[in-house]
Amino acid sequence: MKALTTWIYCKITMSFTPEMIERLQPNEVFVFGSNINGQHCSGAARTAYEHFGAVWGKGVGIQGCSYAIPTMQGDVNLLRLYVDDFIDYASTHPDLIFLVTRVGCRIAGYKDYQIAPLFVDALNLKNVTLPYTFVRCLLGPTMIDTF
Repeated sequence: MKALTTWIYCKITMSFTPEMIERLQPNEVFVFGSNINGQHCSGAARTAYEHFGAVWGKGVGIQGCSYAIPTMQGDVNLLRLYVDDFIDYASTHPDLIFLVTRVGCRIAGYKDYQIAPLFVDALNLKNVTLPYTFVRCLLGPTMIDTF
């Protein structure tokens, strides 16, 4: 008996978080890397503070039209807990679109390949966009370049 293999081709449409975000639609949330003390001095944290309602002194969670994920303390395992909390929040708020920036990959010093796997469950959420570099790390260059 020969094995029967069926190949199904489907077109997948995927959106990526823009590298520069200057404004948000009313239902969009800017997701950024923060320090636990909420001192939003530079990078995406400063953008969140100056433009998207991040609260000085609050380093975790939803605030205004932004969501803070602490990246400046601990290691990737601790960061994973905060990312999991974010993914849980996003999954329970399907009316919002979450634009995840390259959380932890600039000032905190992590590489995309270290952070991207933390967001793998977000690939299943229609209301979360990830940076191109994260998706490329997760799916590989062959898969991602077909989108």
